[in-house]
Amino acid sequence: MKNQNITLGIIIGNRDFFPDKLVSESRVEVLNVLEKQGIKAVILGENETKLGGVETYTDARKCADLFKKHKEDIAGVLVVLPNFGDERGIADTLHLADLKVPVLIQGYPDELNKLNVANRRDSWCGKISVCNNLYQYGIKYSITTKHVVHPTDPSFQADLQKFLGVCRVVKGMKNVRIGAIGARPTAFNTVRYSEKILQKNGISVVTCDLSEILGKANKLDITHQRVKDHLEKIHNYASTGKTPSESLIQMAKLDVVLNDFMTENQLDANAIQCWTSLQQNYGCNVCTSSSMFSEGMIPSACEVDVTGTLSMYAMQLASGSPSALVDWNNNYADDEDKCVLFHCGNWAKSFLPDIEISNAPILGTTVGVENTYGALDGRTPASPLTFGRITTDDTKGIMKAYMGDGVLTDDELKTFGNRAVAKIPNLQRLMNYICKNGFEHHVVMNASHTSDALKEAFENYMGWDVYHHEG
Repeated sequence: MKNQNITLGIIIGNRDFFPDKLVSESRVEVLNVLEKQGIKAVILGENETKLGGVETYTDARKCADLFKKHKEDIAGVLVVLPNFGDERGIADTLHLADLKVPVLIQGYPDELNKLNVANRRDSWCGKISVCNNLYQYGIKYSITTKHVVHPTDPSFQADLQKFLGVCRVVKGMKNVRIGAIGARPTAFNTVRYSEKILQKNGISVVTCDLSEILGKANKLDITHQRVKDHLEKIHNYASTGKTPSESLIQMAKLDVVLNDFMTENQLDANAIQCWTSLQQNYGCNVCTSSSMFSEGMIPSACEVDVTGTLSMYAMQLASGSPSALVDWNNNYADDEDKCVLFHCGNWAKSFLPDIEISNAPILGTTVGVENTYGALDGRTPASPLTFGRITTDDTKGIMKAYMGDGVLTDDELKTFGNRAVAKIPNLQRLMNYICKNGFEHHVVMNASHTSDALKEAFENYMGWDVYHHEG
């Protein structure tokens, strides 16, 4: 995971009757930890306030002004308490800066042999006071797993990684733009959603009729240089297997037009009509293009599943790796904690080491197999698993989501398409929750364990209704 583009604002709390050396020492330690993680820091200079700490209202204004100058860059704020700290100074800083970003509160632990006046910290108590004041101010914040923890402790390192995921999700979801290409297939009521609820949460949907995309694609041919370039891109992306050259050209033309639409509208993700207009009116599947988009960190879902591709985008932000839209598809024999995840074939190739461009046999039974080339075939091997789903609950007028962690396994699975076996503790309870709360049959998977970060971002900072499945 890369953190080079993450910038955190740093507040070092101080209270004047505690030893000054604690502030100076913590500054060096924290900045060293952040530098090793590739995280940029915005922090007061040591001469701008007493040792660069924040204690008084004047200190708070200086720190807030500094943060406002870097408002576009700062994704989150780390509050460091080398001693008790001044709770009002910290709260005033965040209130005046008004960044509306995640905040993580860290406090240093005391040492039993250093509880004298010259060395004691009292951060255990000070952290409670800081949190109390932020609560009073209405400022959202996160806390570390251990109440007090040294910045070099492995527990804090894990908390920091989770916090960075929270920051990426909150920042990335503020102004996300999704392309909805085509009409929702009539048979898929399950993927209906509310554009208005999404927009209220800062998520824009840009629509386009599928006929516009297909019309432009049909005007291209193999003599067009961009078609040749995209055809080469497809050949370099995956084995073409037995896919006819004519189908590969169709896929390349479609890919050209889809990329133009994404660029022209400055979109972050897309959801494309597939079943079954594309096959009947154009003659191939869009799966390969969708897979290439997702692998390139532009999530792409089928069946115009807008909130599905939004879920893919959120998981991508949390983990720094591609996501895939899947069906909760089959039980796995009589194992109550395992199931089969499946789709015709649009998963990013990060999930498919044996990836091959093929066709879609199920869809082919109604539209003709010859019209379904472009679907991918491949098995996902064992890996960590985060699963989840965002949706709009239109009757309640809210955003809601569920998420959790499990694993993908190497258990035997003889079938076609994109497939995987998932093991999730208390899977039956999860399925019960999904059914009772009206969630879709589509879910999103990511090869990570980042459900904690997603929960914190959605529930604490974005105010959504969240169920976190824990085994």
